[in-house]
Amino acid sequence: MLSLRGLPITFKDYFKIKRQLKKEGLSTKITFNTPFFADRYLQSGNVSTHYFYQDNYVASKIYQRNPLKHVDIGSRIDGFVSTVSIFRPLEVFDIRPLNIDIENITFKQEDIVGDNFNLTNYCDSVSCLHALEHFGLGRYGDKIDIYSLEKGLSNLVKLLVKNGLLYLSVPIGKERIEFNAHRVMNISTILKLTGENLEVYKFSYIDDNGKLNKDVELNPEDIFNNYGCNFGCGIFEFKKK
Repeated sequence: MLSLRGLPITFKDYFKIKRQLKKEGLSTKITFNTPFFADRYLQSGNVSTHYFYQDNYVASKIYQRNPLKHVDIGSRIDGFVSTVSIFRPLEVFDIRPLNIDIENITFKQEDIVGDNFNLTNYCDSVSCLHALEHFGLGRYGDKIDIYSLEKGLSNLVKLLVKNGLLYLSVPIGKERIEFNAHRVMNISTILKLTGENLEVYKFSYIDDNGKLNKDVELNPEDIFNNYGCNFGCGIFEFKKK
C-alpha cells in the first residue's frame, strides 16, 4: 500500500530532476531502473529488535566488565561480534566458515556440540546470542540431534572457569520447534538445564512489542507465563558456580 501511495510522487520527482538537469545544462545520465516508492513514509531507521537490543546491551556488559578472555559462540558477526571487536579482542567459534579478516577477531570453525569439542576452563566470559536455539536442527549444516540443546549448554559451562560469566539469549514463549528455523523455549527449561552449574546473575528480556526490559526479577508466576511472551527474547547473565 505504501508503494502505491508513493508511486505518483516518485514519478513527479523523476521528471522534476530531469528538468533541473536540463535547465542547468548538465549531462548527468539518469535512469529509472531502481525506484523506491515507499521510503519517504518509513521511519529513519529499521532494526531487528531482538538483535539490535541484545547486541548493544550485552556488548555494554562486556565493555564494563572487561574480562580476561571473551569467547563468542555463534552470535552475529555484523552485530554483536563486530561491536565488541571495536574495543577488545575476542575469539569466535562457529560451525560455519568465516572467510573475512577482521581486526581483534580470532575465528575458529568449531562444532560446540560435536564429539571432538573438549575445551574446559578456557575463558572467564562467554556469549551465545540467538544461536543456541538453532543447534541440532540442520539449518546451518549441523547434525540433526534433539539433545543438542543440552549438549550445547553443557559445553558452554565447560568453557568457563569458576565464577566466569555466560551471556545467553534465546527466544522465549510457549515451548516449540519451528522447524527448521529455531526453537522457542520456556524460561523454566533454561533454568532447569543450567541450575546445577550456573546461577542467574541478571535477567532481562525483549517482549513481543519489541521493548527491552532490563534486570527484571525472576519470580515463579512470570517464569511460568514467560513474561507474557509468545516470541520474546530472554537475555540471561549466568555465573558459573
